[in-house]
Amino acid sequence: MKPFLKWAGGKRWLFTAEFIEHLPGFNRYIEPFLGGGAGFLSVEPNDAILSDVNPSLINVYHVIRDSFQDLVANLHSHQANHSPEYYYKIRGENFLCNIERAGQFLYLNRTCWNGLYRLNRKGQFNVPIGSKSKVILPDDDFCSVATALKKADIRCCDFEETINRAEAGDLLFVDPPYTVAHNNNGFVKYNENIFSWADQIRLRDSIDRALGRGASLVLTNADHFSVRDLYEEIGVHTSLSRLSVISGTAKGRSKVSELLVIA
Repeated sequence: MKPFLKWAGGKRWLFTAEFIEHLPGFNRYIEPFLGGGAGFLSVEPNDAILSDVNPSLINVYHVIRDSFQDLVANLHSHQANHSPEYYYKIRGENFLCNIERAGQFLYLNRTCWNGLYRLNRKGQFNVPIGSKSKVILPDDDFCSVATALKKADIRCCDFEETINRAEAGDLLFVDPPYTVAHNNNGFVKYNENIFSWADQIRLRDSIDRALGRGASLVLTNADHFSVRDLYEEIGVHTSLSRLSVISGTAKGRSKVSELLVIA
């Protein structure tokens, strides 16, 4: 299935049919940095634990799982009213209803600049309007996404809490925010504010414990010597190339490398 969110650093490009075919075998799939959910939606596991620390994001997944028809109706309303004035009006709203909050999140994600998710110091979404005006997309399949999500335990929590649940037979797909400036990666500076190097160390330690309990690992991270050193004794390391599209400049939209660790 295709992700329904645009997400900086999303891994849709990674989860090709060939890549999925060569994943370690597993009984349960665990993803502690859910984001746009490209991994989960590509693998379509029968049993999963999904989490993210972003409560607004997790609310979207809960609403799609439980009430996707109501969400689609809300998105149709946004589509009918979309304009620059309407965009900034909705961006400034503080909805209390979970369905309206999810609709706001998806509407802004699909019409803001480059699908970027960014909050100011007050915790307010502050990305300007973009060039896209489609809120309802022709390949939307929220029904199938809802069916897949019903097989998952979806939580809003810190990554360590989720990884601590991993045991023998589980596959961890770990895709944290990158916190090392490498290859002109345009969103690393922002990530430093939300995922520190201390978090990177804490992540490595929690992964190490999970591997000791018998879990398997697929990790993507910054292809930087400091990260390679951090995972020196864990798994097989591979450099992967991809095209960066998050930057607003042509220079920023260049090929970058990312680190893949499989254990």
